[in-house]
Parts: sequence; C-alpha cells; structure tokens
Amino acid sequence: MAPGKKPKRSGKKDPKKLKKRKSISVAPVDPRAVDTEWWDIFWHRNSSSSGLVPDNEEEGFKHFFRLSKQTFAYICSLVREDLISCPPSGLINIEGRLLSVEKQVAIALRRLASGESQVSVGAAFGVGQSTVSQVTWRFIEALEDRARHHLNWPHPNRSRVIKSQFEALYGLPNCCGAIDATHIIMTLPAVQTSDDWCDPANNYSMFLQGVVDHDLRFLDIVTGWPGGMTVSKLLKFSGLFKLCESGARLNGPAEKTQGGESEVAREYIVGGPSYPLLPWLITPYERSEISCSAASNFNAAHESARSLALRAFLQLKGSWRILSKVMWRPDKQKLPSIILVCCLLHNIIVDNGDKLNPDVALSGHHDSGYVEQHCKQVDQLGRTLRDELAEHLKPVKEKA
Repeated sequence: MAPGKKPKRSGKKDPKKLKKRKSISVAPVDPRAVDTEWWDIFWHRNSSSSGLVPDNEEEGFKHFFRLSKQTFAYICSLVREDLISCPPSGLINIEGRLLSVEKQVAIALRRLASGESQVSVGAAFGVGQSTVSQVTWRFIEALEDRARHHLNWPHPNRSRVIKSQFEALYGLPNCCGAIDATHIIMTLPAVQTSDDWCDPANNYSMFLQGVVDHDLRFLDIVTGWPGGMTVSKLLKFSGLFKLCESGARLNGPAEKTQGGESEVAREYIVGGPSYPLLPWLITPYERSEISCSAASNFNAAHESARSLALRAFLQLKGSWRILSKVMWRPDKQKLPSIILVCCLLHNIIVDNGDKLNPDVALSGHHDSGYVEQHCKQVDQLGRTLRDELAEHLKPVKEKA
C-alpha cells in the first residue's frame, strides 16, 4: 500500500529562513588560512590513481567532477553566499586551513559523482569523514535553493522549439516531452522496512519520475515516493498529473503539422506501457492492437522519442553514481533533496553547453533487473489521439 500521507515536498523552504540565510554576516578570514590550492594538490594526489584518468588536466577535471571548470565556477557562484559564512570548526583540512568554497563544492560533487564512501572521498581531499558529510549536505541545501531556475516547465517560446524538434526528429507533432521513472535503491534499518518500500525486484527503493525534452533536459520531476507502488500510481500522485488533468499544463493550442495538411488535437507527452493512455500522455499500441503498418510505424516513432527519457536517466545515474549505487540506510526525508540536486546538476551541465560524456552514462537500462509494468487503463480521447498520430505517420502512398 502507498502511504496515506504524501512525503514532504523536497526543496520547500520557509521564506523567513531563506531571508535570514541571505543576510548572513561573514566573519573576516585571513586569506592565508584558506585552502586555495586544492585542485593542484588533488590532481597530484589522484591523477595517477588508476589508468582511467585522462592525462589532459581539463578532461581530468571533468572525469572527477563531471563538468568543466567553467561550469564548476558557475556552480560556486550560486552557492558561495551560503557556504562562505563562518564554517564550523570541523571544516578544515589536515593542514589546519579552512576549506575554500571551491574545495567544499569539489568535495560535494565528488561524493555525488563517484558514489564512493565518505571515508574514500575524504582521503582523496585530505579531510575526515565528518567533514565530507557536513560539506556535502551544506552544498545540497544551498544548490537546492539557488538553482531551482534550472528545472522548470518551459515557457511558450521554448515549448515551440521542443515541439518542432520532436516533429522534425520523430514525426510527432505537438509532442512536448518524454516521461519515464527509475528506482533509487537503498538499504533500510529493520525498523523502517515495509512492503511500501520493497519494489517488484525485491529491493528497497525510492521512485524518481522525470519528463525530458529533446536535449535530455529534465522539465519536471517527482520523487520521494516508495518504489513498491506502480508507475501509474506514482503518476497520479504527482503534481504533473494534477496540472495536466486540470488543464493548467499541456494546454497549448492545436497546431498544424509541418506539412500543413492536418491538425493534432492537443499537446501531449509520450510514455511507456507502464503508464496509462490518457489524452495528454500517449503510450504505444500493444502487440494485440498492431494489425496494420500504421500502428507499427507509430510504435517505432514513439519508441525513438520515448528513448530520450531512457537516455536521460542513463546519463543522470551514470554521471551521479550516488543514484546508481545501493545507498546505505539514507535518511528518507533527505534523499529527495539529494535526487533533486543531481537532476539540477544534470540540467546545469546541459544549460551551460558542457558536452555530456557518453562514456559516463550507464550501459543497458537505467532500471536493470526490473520488468516493465503494463498499465491497462485507456482513455478514449487518448486512444483517438494516438490513432490520429498513427494516421499522420502513414507514408503518403498508404494515405492515398
């Protein structure tokens, strides 16, 4: 059974507290007491740790932190005000110098990117386990507040670009994105285990659902829900579902196809068979429904478009390996913030023009070991729109 009460939405902060955080008075610090040479020391200590590290220093930086030095500097600028406040006495390195903002960000990014233990990450930077823990959580809280503008539903002009790309690439007019869901696996103390969190693969997990565009950029996410529920139930608990059902989202006007010969009824997104077929969420035909080439052609185009969400999750969980490894007894109230920040970092990389390294992405499927669910719910308006799209994708000869 799903919990009766929705978990606290990650990232919602008390405005009064936010205001206080922004007006922090910073105690003056002697520059000589701050570690500003962290990268040179880190590179010297870790560049020969394995044969996988590139010889080029710029590429080596991306290997360890998943992003360019320019994007790293941008992230530091976002969180500097929150991290520069007089740190706890524990935030020092083994030489006794205060950690610079840059080194704090680097420690947090390395922890998220590698998924290695806090002890291992600390050893790479010359700090203790408790420092890695404090620094990582301070960074997560700061970026969650400061980078929210990198994850939002697109404005009308951007939506037009997305829709034109989906039509140009896949032949699907008025399509606004692709949706999928993945499990974040964890271990739980015996007192916290329950059927809610035990998923179909017999893992304890938390769901992450995301809608992505043609650039593999996340447009909407929901997380915090137990992996034991179905994907269709996860959808119905999401804000996306409520907004789309009420007409507040995916409510753009009908648009003519690029050929100009026909009109598609409304905006929609594409999803796999684990989702219900709805007027605004189009799923593929089942095998028993494929009686003509039109349905087959539609499924091929649909699968190509839907694979964008698959690739985005492979990139996300490959770049930020903390999400692909089994988390050891995480705080379930804090885990949604960790997941959200990894999605924000993914989008920041896309927005800043960094190339997503294909070698970093996971291979295979982002939910390896899970069998895809099949939802039988069908809305007649969704069925009609799918048939219209299949007809639109027919070759000209078949239409005649």
